[in-house]
Amino acid sequence: MASPVFAGQPRSMSSRGAAVLEAIKHAILTGALPPGQALVETDLAQQLGVSKTPVREALKTLAGAGLVTMSEYKGATVRTVDSALMESVYDLRLLLEPEAVRRTVEGGADLAPAASALRRADEAADRAGRSLANRDFHRALYAGCGNPLLVSTLDSLRDQTALISAAAWTWVPTWEREAEEHREILEAAQSGAAEQAAGLLRDHVRHFIERVRDSGELDPS
Repeated sequence: MASPVFAGQPRSMSSRGAAVLEAIKHAILTGALPPGQALVETDLAQQLGVSKTPVREALKTLAGAGLVTMSEYKGATVRTVDSALMESVYDLRLLLEPEAVRRTVEGGADLAPAASALRRADEAADRAGRSLANRDFHRALYAGCGNPLLVSTLDSLRDQTALISAAAWTWVPTWEREAEEHREILEAAQSGAAEQAAGLLRDHVRHFIERVRDSGELDPS
């Protein structure tokens, strides 16, 4: 019998391994598998109705993406969101993403995927869907920067950003304000205002950091 943790997860994907990966990722980003939760291969395999092999591979992939922590003694656990994680991820984003967005706009890249992602975020049914759509929105704005290494570096932060935002929204549910900031960024980008779009993106990231810090929920004393 399927576990309610994974209820509603698609089973029609062509690759069972990909289905297992997406099911576990979705459970992490919705909080069904909360930060610090032990991820026992046998239990997950039983809940998902698969062997341990695709679960093991999924956990390795999620560890590489920064969503799961692997320990020789404790095994696999959902990564805990703390101030150190947020500061390191968002510091790197602040250094790189505004410049990538500026170059994307200057290069006249297609911004239709960004508009589509923004609509999906507005229509999302849960935090995971909203967080993943927001992740796609940001990628659509930097993917056309013309530097594949810059794109891959920012790509490596996407899942950790989604984890942080999904956790933060449980403390500071400000996705409506963030969605409005996204619309302002997209409007500037669509108008060809590269510097303005980059500046709005920088402010957007900074505002998120400030809201989470002010909440006092990370590393509370």
